[in-house]
Amino acid sequence: MTDCHSHLLPGVDDGVRTAEESLRILEEMERQGIRKLWLTPHIMEDIPNTTDALKTRFRTLCESYRGNIRLELAAEYMLDNLFVRRLEADDILPLHEEKRYLLVETSYFNPPMRLLSMLKHIQEKGYHPLLAHPERYEYMQMADYKALQQAGVAFQLNIPSLAGMYGKHVQRKAEALQEAGMYTLRGNDTHSLIFFQNLLNEKIRK
Repeated sequence: MTDCHSHLLPGVDDGVRTAEESLRILEEMERQGIRKLWLTPHIMEDIPNTTDALKTRFRTLCESYRGNIRLELAAEYMLDNLFVRRLEADDILPLHEEKRYLLVETSYFNPPMRLLSMLKHIQEKGYHPLLAHPERYEYMQMADYKALQQAGVAFQLNIPSLAGMYGKHVQRKAEALQEAGMYTLRGNDTHSLIFFQNLLNEKIRK
């Protein structure tokens, strides 16, 4: 299994804080059958991680990891003004899974003013927009999802959504999107060891 969304790069965002915790999660992920993991730290105006700094942290983690999961580095970009500047400067960490995706997100409650034009500009720059956890956006309904897919936007499922970890409403939306075959890639969006352990417990109960 390939997990396309995680926050295991230690000390760079709201995810894992220490390398020790990252290594413990990776050990558990390997036991659960994950063979490839994309580390996708946040980049946004409130968390302005630089590409060079993330690459340095990534190399350090890889040097200390002795397991068999293939680790890759990308980023989860908030569609904000910082993202626009980074995209224009070609200062981007894409996610390569057959296509060159850019993993992007918005506020859960309101879309950015220029959502469609920003997504189109991603394509003009030679990337494929991959919307993280679309089921979690309160302002989106099925008609919105269909319009985005018709515009060339791919969707990444958060597996915890199917386990009800973000509430029943999100779970129902995830189930509907999955039944409609609208997800391209999947990820756990793991932020901590406790989070991943809770996900395993939810999956066992279900």
